[in-house]
Amino acid sequence: MQIRRAWVWGSLAISLVCVGCAQQHSLPAAQSNSGQVSTAAPTASTSSDVRYRMADCHLHLVDFLQRTDGIRAALNAMDHSGVEEAVVSGMPVVKEWPTSERRRPEYYLEDDSRCYWYSATDVLVERQVRSLPADQQRRIHPIICGFNGADRNAIDHVKRMVDWYPDFWQGIGEVMTRHDDLTALTYGDPARADNIALGQIFTFAGEHDLPVFLHSNITSVWRHEPIYESEVESAVRDHPRTRFVWCHAGISRRIEVPTLTDELDRLLRSYPNLWVDVSWVVYETNLLQGGKPNPQWVTLIEKYPDRFMIGTDKVGHFSDYPPEILKYYTFLDAIKPETAKKLAHDNLLSVLPKSPAYLSSEESASINGLPAGTELLKTAANSR
Repeated sequence: MQIRRAWVWGSLAISLVCVGCAQQHSLPAAQSNSGQVSTAAPTASTSSDVRYRMADCHLHLVDFLQRTDGIRAALNAMDHSGVEEAVVSGMPVVKEWPTSERRRPEYYLEDDSRCYWYSATDVLVERQVRSLPADQQRRIHPIICGFNGADRNAIDHVKRMVDWYPDFWQGIGEVMTRHDDLTALTYGDPARADNIALGQIFTFAGEHDLPVFLHSNITSVWRHEPIYESEVESAVRDHPRTRFVWCHAGISRRIEVPTLTDELDRLLRSYPNLWVDVSWVVYETNLLQGGKPNPQWVTLIEKYPDRFMIGTDKVGHFSDYPPEILKYYTFLDAIKPETAKKLAHDNLLSVLPKSPAYLSSEESASINGLPAGTELLKTAANSR
């Protein structure tokens, strides 16, 4: 990672806090951070257990305290698991350590203390990824997440990140909206997938070829009907130029919707700009049934072989990364090889941008509070 000048980091910190798959399948050529094809050879896995090469659609480089084992540890874990590429984000919130608590909480569910929005997480991701050699950087697809989706100012942070780090970001997310306990613990109004603040970001994403990775629970812990599905549907319907990846198929801990596969079938049939991420708890609670592939999910994924992707949802620490990605073999072995190849790798790459995102000179000047034509802040932020 290239090192920032001290004065840039200082101004950055101030402004950001305020915005408060039973055979091995060959892979397509890796893509660069701008989505362009790279001829760099993938790093071979050292694990004899690897039978599929995969791409991880959901990896948080930092935890809820913004700590990390580091990007090289993540790459090492990927190498031992047959994972060639990964979409990487920060964590948009920090778990607060109140003066009333003697023990520092490390996970958002550890105690009742609140979480607050933390925009500098995106800068931490940029610094880590840019510290890698160029051939390793091409394996990482970073996305912007450090904003409060209930704040209409959030679009400014997204634009600023695109402007300060051009030809770097490959998407936006994990956009946190309804997330059961995390929603309840986070300061401020809860974000909704169909609100005006996120609408601005989704429009920007469509205009700049950036996919959106959206976390929005399909229902509440108490109800078993998809009472919040309409919020996601509205966002996807109202932004047809924007590619959406629905994280965890709308499922979180204690979320149960018996009609989930029917709901997904309807949405995928209706909206060609929607994909589904089956990482985290939805895999064990829905895709598997008694530890074996659920026939309903096998049928659904075979029906839409281009629309699902897998991930680990690891958060900052990667010692147990291999089992979290290798668990998908149980399901991958149960579907057609060509479908398994898409689910394990190709579908993720298909949603990544084909060209880098930039702001116009006028928009750049405006978002940085500078006169038109001024390049000072952007140049300084990218000088090495």
